[in-house]
Amino acid sequence: MFKKILIAEDFQDTNKGIVNALENRLEIEDIQEELYCDKAYNRFKLAYNIEEPYELLITDLSFKEGPVDRKLTSGHALIAAIRAVDPNIRVIVNSMIEDPAEINSLFTDQKINGYVCKGRNGLNELVTAMQEVYQNRTYVSPQINLNSANTLFELDKYDLMILQDLAEGFTKKEISEKLKNQNISPNSESTIDKKVSRLFDAFGAKNTHHLIAKLIKQGRI
Repeated sequence: MFKKILIAEDFQDTNKGIVNALENRLEIEDIQEELYCDKAYNRFKLAYNIEEPYELLITDLSFKEGPVDRKLTSGHALIAAIRAVDPNIRVIVNSMIEDPAEINSLFTDQKINGYVCKGRNGLNELVTAMQEVYQNRTYVSPQINLNSANTLFELDKYDLMILQDLAEGFTKKEISEKLKNQNISPNSESTIDKKVSRLFDAFGAKNTHHLIAKLIKQGRI
């Protein structure tokens, strides 16, 4: 089992509940908790620099503003910052969000290892998630059906703009240049590639042609 974990959660009572559950049920040797993303990142970076890295990050996604100025304002930003330093750290998100599309994007875009939906069985699920992730398996709370993400995924204007250009035969590089000429951001080729990859995952598409065909069939474009 993990020996050293970091918890980022802005409600102290929730933090204490998680710590108590993990200490009592999994006998974790070293558990540190922070109420702010910046402090969690600083604690992580210090441990990493002295070659005593954390093995697991457990984080919420939403953090309320407080008296401390923040650079990292969300769990998304914290995960990205920590992954940039240590791409091998395991990550479990512990959040109230139940939207399959948004949760799906956490796995595809931010490469999280587990997702636990807060609720009556949240602590039990968190323990199970840690056991699964430790065994190199992913975990999602049983009430979340990621397979339904394609039916719930909402296409915004940016998505539709890219999809229309793809349907007309433009390459991602050509779309990037087109957006730059129109002063539309984001416009980098890598951003477009990530956006298209996310759409592949959300709609279960194998390639661009498959994606366009599915969306036309569903009347999305």
